[in-house]
Amino acid sequence: MCIIFFKFDPRPVSKNAYRLILAANRDESYHRPSKLADFWENNSEILSGLDMEEGKAGGTWLGISTRGKLGALTNYLQPRQEPDARGRGELVSHFLTSDMDSLSYLKKVSTEGHLYNGFNLIAADLSTAKGDVVCYYGNRGEPEPIVLTPGTYGLSNALLETPWKKLCFGKQLFTEAVERSESLPKDILVTQLLEVLNNEEAQLPDPAIEDQGQEYIQPILSKYAAVCVRSATYGTRTNTIILVDADGHVTFTERSMLDKDTSCWETNTYEFTLQS
Repeated sequence: MCIIFFKFDPRPVSKNAYRLILAANRDESYHRPSKLADFWENNSEILSGLDMEEGKAGGTWLGISTRGKLGALTNYLQPRQEPDARGRGELVSHFLTSDMDSLSYLKKVSTEGHLYNGFNLIAADLSTAKGDVVCYYGNRGEPEPIVLTPGTYGLSNALLETPWKKLCFGKQLFTEAVERSESLPKDILVTQLLEVLNNEEAQLPDPAIEDQGQEYIQPILSKYAAVCVRSATYGTRTNTIILVDADGHVTFTERSMLDKDTSCWETNTYEFTLQS
């Protein structure tokens, strides 16, 4: 499970405004092996964390390339998973390494969506010269992907903008931080967005989560209904902030849990300028 908030404006009016601000949590079992975000050893254009689970290795939940391709994934909450379904993390990895534009890629994915358990996929082409295009597809929703209009969005483990209480609460906190973004030093903005991602206030009751998750969600509902999920063996393991300014300069900040210890975290920041 994960949660993503993002705002994009391909043509910001102010020089101090960001074209894209994205804040995301990865929620996962603390024991699932993965690599911290870094540029790939076999492809130095791509920056992401990597899943190292047997049979799923090489997939990722969120990544960006110097060519301007960005992909982000959340699982769709469903009570029962198909054990033989394909690993969803490959959907992001394949986009980051493909030459297809975001909409064409999602149209291809939409024909193969039945091979996976439920997912939501954001695919974007960020181009300083041509303008940014951000697209969305969920295999439990409409059959065709959509091109998003500029604005602010929230995505959790239902379809895009489904008004779960934790999503609405987190989106409001995110929006408030974004509204201050032009007047804040970059490091302060990142700190404030990390605070949004680490809010553990449960937003209950929420019949929408209970209806969708059914018996699966009941044991963890009080923890799961917060932006930051925190339980004994499962929860928010990674916070990621991506900022893209008017000139195409990217700041990618990842805060990751170390050694399955909820009190031990490491923060790394990467910066580069889009080649597109």
